[in-house]
Amino acid sequence: MELSDQIAALLAQPSPQSIQEYYNSLIESGNCDGLCVRDNGQHGKGVFATKEFKEGDLVLKDQILVGAQHSSNKVDCYVCSYCFKFIGSIEIQIGRKLYLQSLGLNCETKCHEDSFSHTEKDEIDRELPPKELIEALLNENLSLPFSNQFDLPKVVSCPGNCEEEHYCSQLCADADWDSYHTLLCTGPKNKKRNALLKFIEHANGTNDIFIVAAKAISYTILRYKKLKNSQVKNKGKRPLLDEMDASSFYLLLEAWKPLSMGFKGRWWECISLPDDVDLSEETNFRNQIKDLAFTSLELLKDAIFDSECAPLFSLDVYGSIIGMFELNNLDLVVASPLEDYFIYIDELPDKEKEEAKRKTQIFLEALGDDISVPCQGTAFFPIQSCMNHSCCPNAKAFKRDEDKDGHAIIIAQKPIPKGDEIRISYIDEEADYEERQAMLADYGFTCTCPKCLAE
Repeated sequence: MELSDQIAALLAQPSPQSIQEYYNSLIESGNCDGLCVRDNGQHGKGVFATKEFKEGDLVLKDQILVGAQHSSNKVDCYVCSYCFKFIGSIEIQIGRKLYLQSLGLNCETKCHEDSFSHTEKDEIDRELPPKELIEALLNENLSLPFSNQFDLPKVVSCPGNCEEEHYCSQLCADADWDSYHTLLCTGPKNKKRNALLKFIEHANGTNDIFIVAAKAISYTILRYKKLKNSQVKNKGKRPLLDEMDASSFYLLLEAWKPLSMGFKGRWWECISLPDDVDLSEETNFRNQIKDLAFTSLELLKDAIFDSECAPLFSLDVYGSIIGMFELNNLDLVVASPLEDYFIYIDELPDKEKEEAKRKTQIFLEALGDDISVPCQGTAFFPIQSCMNHSCCPNAKAFKRDEDKDGHAIIIAQKPIPKGDEIRISYIDEEADYEERQAMLADYGFTCTCPKCLAE
């Protein structure tokens, strides 16, 4: 089978039967009671209720298939690299933020504007605590009052000893290693470490969606190798070369299946035109985006190329993976415990509050609004990505107090009868009609929900 044919097969729309079987299996194995995925007769896949949901009910808790914290957000938020829970302790979270702030690093929290910046002196009017206090927090030699009410998981290091990734448990560390990080670890044992660092540096300096795309490719390669090893083990011997060629590509298709269910428009074709780019410059803009993806892909090839999985490293596949994240992702958001901690202090009885503030106020004043910065990133959620839009949705993405990790949480916004399609809003549904349609143009469709038809 020619490489071009293999690429075409990867990008082909899965058959209706394959789609149905995949989502049936996913729902049966996951936390998706009361849901099914099927064709809605208008926009392809949709998510439907197989039982009644009351307002406020949990509709879906969807696990991340592939996701990553924004690079710049790592300055402000110290989280597990697999499940995105905050880790360490309140003291470590505060100490780390203040230490990085003392180095002049500032986090721009807008999505896709992910480069580190050095703040100008006049941009920060906040006075930092003494260096000794910051170091005491980082080393946990200073305990803050009532921080034990916000217990965070202890930090677990990367199995490959890189300094970039940390985890909330050995379970998460092992899961990340098995699913993605084996190929993307910049630890000392990785012979391609320098090449990988060049790829990461380019992604951090341009668009960190490339890191998510690299994780998607790594995920597929590692799934392929597990399937292949299982096949060899079951056969008892390695297949002949011609048999291996045919069966290997079948296994690659199987490994690719979870990602094949997402939208596969090439990034440079489906990305919306920025407001500051004139329509006459659209072709040039899209070519620049394509060139940017090409450069990123070449750097990634230098770091993790696998000849058995060569079709994954074509520009069309790479562009389609990024395009999938562009149109099918739900923002990854996990609330910081620091805001809750300082609110807790503020709501203590007067005597306890006065004593606690005497020890914590210096840190609150130094942090300012940074206490409310959440963990932010980009992720692909397999069930949530099937939910269609409505400007009068019956469900919404909403993190409850108990939701401390990166799962997508969908809550019923109104009663949902059995058999109804579950729809969320991709945009601010309170905007006027023209604004809503303009925002939805980025997703490639015109909304015809009851609200839009009425207006």
